Amino acid sequence: MGAHESKRGYDRNPMVVRDRRLGLSSSAWVRSFAAEDVRPLIVGRGPIRKEAMDVFAQMGIEHHGILLSEKDSIVYTHALAPELRCIHPARVHRVKDYTGATKDERVALMHEIVAIAREGGYTHVFAGYGFMAEDEEFVRTLEEAGLVFIGPRSSVQRAAGLKDEAKRTALAAAVSVTPGIDDATRRIVLRKWPDHAALRAAATERALPIAGARLSEEVPLAEAADALLAAAYARRVDLYTTDELCAELERGAAELLARHPGRRIRLKAIGGGGGKGQRLLAGVAADAADPAAAARARAAEVPALSREVLAEVKAAGVGDNKNILLELNVEETRHNEIQLIGNGAWCVALGGRDCSLQMHEQKLLEVAMTQEGLAEAIARARAAGDDRRAASLERELASLARMEAEAERFGLAVGLNSASTFECIVEGDSHYFMEVNTRIQVEHRVSELCYALRFENPDDPADAFEVTSLIECMVLLARHGDRLPRPVRVRREASAVEARLNATNGALEPHAGGVIVSWSDPHPHEIRDDQGICVKNPDTGVFMHYRLAGAYDSNIALLVTYGGSREEAYERLCEILRTTTLRGNDLHTNLLFHYGLVHWFLARDVWAKPTTRFVVPYLTQVGLLSAEIGGLDLDAMWAELAARHERRLAAQPGAAEGAGSELRRVFALKDTLVRRPVERICAEPHLLSAWLSRNIGSFEIRSGRVRWLKNPVEVLADTYWLLNMAPQPSAPAVQAIWDHDQALLSRALGFYGRLRERLGQSGGAPSWPVLREILSQDAAPPGHDRALWRRVRGSHLGFQAGLELLDALVLAGEATRFFELGVREDGTVAIPERLLDRELWARMRKVLAPPPATRANEIVAITGGMFYAQEAPDRPPFVTKGSHFNAGDPLYVLEVMKMFNKVLAPFSGTIEEVLIDGGEGTIVQKGQPLFRVKPDEALVEEDAAERKRRRREQTMRVVDAVFNPEGP
Repeated sequence: MGAHESKRGYDRNPMVVRDRRLGLSSSAWVRSFAAEDVRPLIVGRGPIRKEAMDVFAQMGIEHHGILLSEKDSIVYTHALAPELRCIHPARVHRVKDYTGATKDERVALMHEIVAIAREGGYTHVFAGYGFMAEDEEFVRTLEEAGLVFIGPRSSVQRAAGLKDEAKRTALAAAVSVTPGIDDATRRIVLRKWPDHAALRAAATERALPIAGARLSEEVPLAEAADALLAAAYARRVDLYTTDELCAELERGAAELLARHPGRRIRLKAIGGGGGKGQRLLAGVAADAADPAAAARARAAEVPALSREVLAEVKAAGVGDNKNILLELNVEETRHNEIQLIGNGAWCVALGGRDCSLQMHEQKLLEVAMTQEGLAEAIARARAAGDDRRAASLERELASLARMEAEAERFGLAVGLNSASTFECIVEGDSHYFMEVNTRIQVEHRVSELCYALRFENPDDPADAFEVTSLIECMVLLARHGDRLPRPVRVRREASAVEARLNATNGALEPHAGGVIVSWSDPHPHEIRDDQGICVKNPDTGVFMHYRLAGAYDSNIALLVTYGGSREEAYERLCEILRTTTLRGNDLHTNLLFHYGLVHWFLARDVWAKPTTRFVVPYLTQVGLLSAEIGGLDLDAMWAELAARHERRLAAQPGAAEGAGSELRRVFALKDTLVRRPVERICAEPHLLSAWLSRNIGSFEIRSGRVRWLKNPVEVLADTYWLLNMAPQPSAPAVQAIWDHDQALLSRALGFYGRLRERLGQSGGAPSWPVLREILSQDAAPPGHDRALWRRVRGSHLGFQAGLELLDALVLAGEATRFFELGVREDGTVAIPERLLDRELWARMRKVLAPPPATRANEIVAITGGMFYAQEAPDRPPFVTKGSHFNAGDPLYVLEVMKMFNKVLAPFSGTIEEVLIDGGEGTIVQKGQPLFRVKPDEALVEEDAAERKRRRREQTMRVVDAVFNPEGP
């Protein structure tokens, strides 16, 4: 049964699930584009694999298969690829790895894939968005074997996929590019063989397969050098060593730094992607006394960074193209990209995506940019009289139109015959070409939800079909490319947004090893691309446990939604994040980070223009919130508030006997009602960020005190909603408000609702400040009984008592200056300078993700992953027994979810013993001892009694600020 009939499990959203079988059309012209005879082998992994399986089934393609690596089935227990639940075992083909760790392994894998395809009767190969998807040699190997690649052909991969070639193509196509150096390897060749005769001699000496005409005097010297390099790569011969490359890059970096003081340089591997294979080199001070000397000193760091880059993209082997680009880093940049689709004769842009919210060069949240959506936002701004905002959006619209036009020109220049992405960095109203990803992108859903492609019969435009999936379109292009007429893009939704759910800790650092034991069902407007993790056991209907192995990147799933405006799309994403429940063992994700982030934008402006540097300052601010609120003792605060309320009531003239004990009973009744949600927020700073953003406009601060503009009882009720703790019949008690608390909250809301009705004037019910002022008066309002009024005021006191804990949350935001991080009138984000302090971020990172407990004489693994003792296979270990190290020196490399992290020493000391055997790819667990050390200085821990005293003092200062002696 096909997916279009079965609608397996959670995969029911009509935005992505549809019958795509063109062979069933009543139109002969449409039927001629059927693709049921395509037999694709999927050689990638991740969410795209399950999505491709579904799309193929919807297209009527019954014969498709997948690869399964040892890491998915042997190395990491309980990490079995969940897609296996949805495919016949005969179409699962086992391989050692999906990409290969070395050049030799990659080449062997390419030929193994060809053999699998021939033996399994496959006609096409789909690589998704892994490294193999952009490997020119792999695509060429398939083509030479008579297989069809579902993606750009090999000539396009070379012209557009390699970053140095793409940059030259962009210049030729009149596309603006970032300043830098893209020809380091060519410079080495010409330094060693400076003329045509020397180049020909080098080719002859190495028996390189290159036509003599390509090295003749008529060919420009630079082109001849490139031809020699290409021939060497094809023969897998090195024309230069890694040391020579590092030296050339060091010289180039020194030149750039000296010419552009104050600017950082980005190193980029030509075959990198997905944030891998990039490093940043700090700049030199603009006022340096000797800029050239300062530049040379800074550039001395380039060799080590270059080796890291090559190791990360696995391009350090013999015959690998090791070229690395040096580019000026545009500091205040946004990352925008244009989705392209083409058949070689035509190229169509499908709008843009703003991917600026990222960290570690990894995108976190992507939102659609369309000319129609911007035009509508401009119209709304004009209608609201916000001319400045409208002008800002108009500039955004003009920039998007230019990027789309340039992207289409580039696609035509390289003969793009499938899907690709034209990526730009945007600085103000200017943009620069960055690179082209010659593959489908992780975030492609964002574009396909905004646009469909309508293919019309040239002889009868009414005879047509629409394609709503980029994977579907890639298959049609691979099967019928030359015959497909240029499509018309058709608008679907006004906006779409994607949040990447990753296995990361509170500081967004990869965290491997957790196990998912349950996952709530998707929201009606949610498209959940989760690799099939949520496909339940077909026999029992039970969720199957899934381990987040460290063998791959940190992405677990893509949470995608859409709406009639960007605001609605963000609101739906907020609701998806609110109602998503993930439970597991040692499970850390960025779900709550996204929840806080989306609230931040909803409270300010969803059309804000954050730069790629936004996330770290935002996290720093969240860390400050955590440190501030973590210094409070909520038990002591609650008890002190109860005691002060009791004393205040007892001291009032005419206070009834026993009034104090009655108030103590009120605090006992309200204990869990108030404290449970507040304690949960205090335990998770990302929730506190969400709460503060959601409540902007609900309060003001005067003279250090919170003045509520909204009834705190209503704020408390909304807090339960925010935390997804509203009454839920099937929810465990720990996840919902308790029955007696709900009854008390309902009584309070009802009380104030009736009171507003009774006190309402002709202008409607009074606002909270007005109502609070009325309730502060001893005298009953006209027309109200004095005895009843006394009871009303008593009830008001009881309902408000203890809600000062909410004030403490507000004051935490005020104390850490949370609200200074905001959006200017032109849509740019104002980042306070203090949040750019790297030392502050280093401290806050430890607050958000406390390091594992350790002894003073040990250094332990900061997280689980693959341990390497040295920078590269041909380099010595960073430290050995007896080595002395200084704070900040590299100690080891930890590969966590495909990212190589150089771990630096937190203090100075001497290695007394290396506690781990083997330095090449050894799996370690978080907190595992790696080295026994002797610190240079004894570490002195803070006295526990002193820490307790300081915490109590801070708590009492907050109580002083939130308690009003005059009453609520």
